[in-house]
Amino acid sequence: MSPTFSSLSIRNYRIYATGAFVSNIGTWMGRVAQDWLVLTVLTDHSSKALGIVTGLQFLPFLLLAPWAGMIADRFPKRKTLLLTQTGLATSSLLLGLLAVTGTAQLWMVYAIALFTGVATAIDNPARQSFVSEMVPRDRLANAVSLNSASFNAGRLIGPGIAGLTIAAFNTGVALLLNTLTFVAVLVALVMLRPQELRPAPVTRGKGAIRDGVRYVKSRPDIVLVMFLVFVLGTFGMNFQITTALMATKEFGKGPEEYGLLGSIMAIGSLSAALLSARRPHPRLRTLLVALAGFVVATLLASIAPTYVLFAVALVPVGLSALTALTTANAMVQLRVEPFMRGRVMALYMAIFMGGTPLGAPIIGWIGDAFGARWTIAIGTVAVGIALAGVSVWLARHENVRVSYESQRRPRFRVTTAPVSEAMPEAAR
Repeated sequence: MSPTFSSLSIRNYRIYATGAFVSNIGTWMGRVAQDWLVLTVLTDHSSKALGIVTGLQFLPFLLLAPWAGMIADRFPKRKTLLLTQTGLATSSLLLGLLAVTGTAQLWMVYAIALFTGVATAIDNPARQSFVSEMVPRDRLANAVSLNSASFNAGRLIGPGIAGLTIAAFNTGVALLLNTLTFVAVLVALVMLRPQELRPAPVTRGKGAIRDGVRYVKSRPDIVLVMFLVFVLGTFGMNFQITTALMATKEFGKGPEEYGLLGSIMAIGSLSAALLSARRPHPRLRTLLVALAGFVVATLLASIAPTYVLFAVALVPVGLSALTALTTANAMVQLRVEPFMRGRVMALYMAIFMGGTPLGAPIIGWIGDAFGARWTIAIGTVAVGIALAGVSVWLARHENVRVSYESQRRPRFRVTTAPVSEAMPEAAR
């Protein structure tokens, strides 16, 4: 089997990945349908309302992270996922029925978005750390990358299907189709062979949350990665808002063209995930170069004069963003102890997605006040400043040097002094 897909040779992971892929298609259909419902049915293209919905979906990541991580480390992850996926299917069904019957109101969408956020906040750390129970350590980075590939393959297909479904029927039908896709992942979880899983040691007793926070604080390498992910997630990864505003307000397009933008961006994201799957070891250099690429790509997208050029610019945006996120995720998972993985990944997801409740309303306000293009440009500025600051800090504190070679094949190099000189014991 190709090294890119080596984890699929493991039965449990292969079944799980198949169900997750179907569910991911539905997830992206649901996101597009929900945003279109808010923008065109319940409001008159209000970016503020869309920002609030997005913020409510991600607020629980910030508030519930310590408890979600404790649940992931304390209870069997497969059973936890069965409960959370059932909850997510229920919320999608409810919103779809409200939309189909024409009884949906904005406050109802807010309430369902908050419930969805709670279920997802508990689901994510269990799902992220569950991968390590299905595959051996030497294939963990590959499995993490394939999960990202599955998510972005769904992003490639789902928005387009959603746009066509909304145009042919309505947003409610697209939401109900999303509900049906949850059946695939629930069936996959039931079909797994428990005896072939490698469960991590279960955490018992008091102080589990405090221990998780203390563990992360003692690891400067993980803190550094989480800081970069926070800035990227808070200001740069609000594509749910930015592409909707660019499609509707800047270019005056309909649901088909809006859905197509998500699929086009997924071309870059899927390519990044598959390329990452071939790398056995995630490196800091890859993360820094990907973030630099993100700065350039989003700058080009923010100044694109036409819809076609904007769509083309989204390919490198997706490529650089997903490369950075996949690398960061794999770096964190491979560097933590198994019994801490659930709590650390909960904090990681809180840092990444929990920043959205802060960034989404701000970006929605920027869209109303300064125009849709600035909703993208603010990510360019924020990530650029963070990247420059981290590079200076690494040069001064960790003896890291960044160089660019133009002879023969141009490439960046990130070099460090020996571990014993440059980094504390906890960061090795």
